[in-house]
Amino acid sequence: MKKTLAQKLHERHVHKPNFILYNLLANVWKLTVARKYHFTYELIDNPKKEKGPYILISNHASRADYIFTALPLLPHRLNYIMGYNEFFRSHLKGIITLLQEIPKRNFYPDMYTVMEAKKLVKQGGRLCLFPEGMNSIGGGSQPVALGSAKFLKFLDIPVYVCHIDGGYLTGPKYNLTDRIGRVHSTIKRLFTVEELRAHSVDEITDILNKEIWTDDYAYNKKEKILYKTDSVALHAEQLLYKCPKCGAEHIMTSTNNSIVCPKCGYEVLMDNYYNIKSKDGSFCFDTPKDWFEYEREEVKKEIQDPNFYFEEEIDVGFLPDFKPLKDQKTSEIRGSGVLRIDHNGIHFKGTKDGAEYNMELTLQETPTYGMCTDASRFYTFNKGEFVEFYPRRNSTIKWLFVTEELHRLHGGKWQNYKK
Repeated sequence: MKKTLAQKLHERHVHKPNFILYNLLANVWKLTVARKYHFTYELIDNPKKEKGPYILISNHASRADYIFTALPLLPHRLNYIMGYNEFFRSHLKGIITLLQEIPKRNFYPDMYTVMEAKKLVKQGGRLCLFPEGMNSIGGGSQPVALGSAKFLKFLDIPVYVCHIDGGYLTGPKYNLTDRIGRVHSTIKRLFTVEELRAHSVDEITDILNKEIWTDDYAYNKKEKILYKTDSVALHAEQLLYKCPKCGAEHIMTSTNNSIVCPKCGYEVLMDNYYNIKSKDGSFCFDTPKDWFEYEREEVKKEIQDPNFYFEEEIDVGFLPDFKPLKDQKTSEIRGSGVLRIDHNGIHFKGTKDGAEYNMELTLQETPTYGMCTDASRFYTFNKGEFVEFYPRRNSTIKWLFVTEELHRLHGGKWQNYKK
C-alpha cells in the first residue's frame, strides 16, 4: 500500500546538515538576503566556543529569521524546528531536506519532534527553536508555547538566546512583500546546563518570556529606520479590523499608505517609518501594535457575557495525502461549514470531501491558532490532523483574540505576559 506524505515524514530520521552545503548556502544568503536587509549582529556570548551541542532560541520576528539566527554562528550548523505543515509544500522541499529541519505540530503535543531532537543532541547536533510557535502577528512577541521549558530541560544542553530587532518590519503579517530597512540580532548565553537543571519549569518559562519580549514598532520609534516600500499600509486591515472611532468591525479597507473605515470615514495615514496619524487630526493610536492590543482588550470585554458566541461560515483546508502542495498553497480546500466559539468550546459543523465533518475542541486544549502566511486564514490541529480555516470576511484576528482570551478566562495554562 502506498505510503502517505504524513507516514513518510514520521519515518524520516533527521541528521546534522551537510557541512559543505550548509555553509555554501549560508554564505550565499550572507551576500544576498542579509546584505539586502542591512543585517548586523552582536555576540555578547559566543556559542561557537561550545565544543558540544547547544540550542539557540529566538523571538520569531519574520519569515527570514533562519538567516538572522544562522549567519552569526557560521560555520556551526543548526537543525531548525519548523512547522509541521510546511513539510507538505513543494517549493520548500529542497531547502527542508538540505537543512535537515525537524517538523513540529505547533501548539499541539508532538513526541516525534522531541525524540528526533534528542537523538540529534546525542549525535552532537545543534538546534534552533522559536518557542513562540509562529512568527509575530502584530509586531511584538507572544508568550512561549506550552512545553517549551520542559523541552529545554529534557534536552539538558546549554541554551543561548537570539533577540532580533526590526525583523517584523521587513515583512509584517498583513503584507509579506519585502520592506528594506535594517535588522539586528543579539546573541547571548541564557542557561548553562547547571543553571537549566537548577531552575523550575515555571522559572524557565518566565525567563524565556522576558528574554524574547519584542515590540518592533516601539523599537523603531527610537531607531527611526526607514523601511522602503510602496505599499506600507496595504492590507493592514487584516490586523486592524476594528474602527476605534465608530466601533465597526471587519469592514476596514486600506490603500498603499492609509487605513479607512467606510462607515464613518475615519482615516489613518502610515509612513515608511510605520508612524501613524489620523488624517483629520482626531484620535489615533501611537503605533499599529497599540491598535492591535486595543482590539484584544475590546474582545476581553465582550467575552464577559456568559451568552457570548462568535460564529461564521468558512471554508476548510487540509494537507494532501500523496502529492505536495504547489503554487505556495498552505492546504487544499476540501469543505465548508459554520465555525462557532463560545464558553463551551470550539465547534465546527460542515462537510469534508462531500461528507459530513464535525469537530469539537475544548478551550483548554486550544490556546491559540497558527497562521501559515499572512492573516487571511488560520489553522489548528484536530486529533493531530491539520485543519485550516478560511473566513469569508476579514475576521482572522478576532478569531485569534476570542480563542486566546476564552482559553485564559477558563483556566487555560497559556496565560499572557505577567504585568
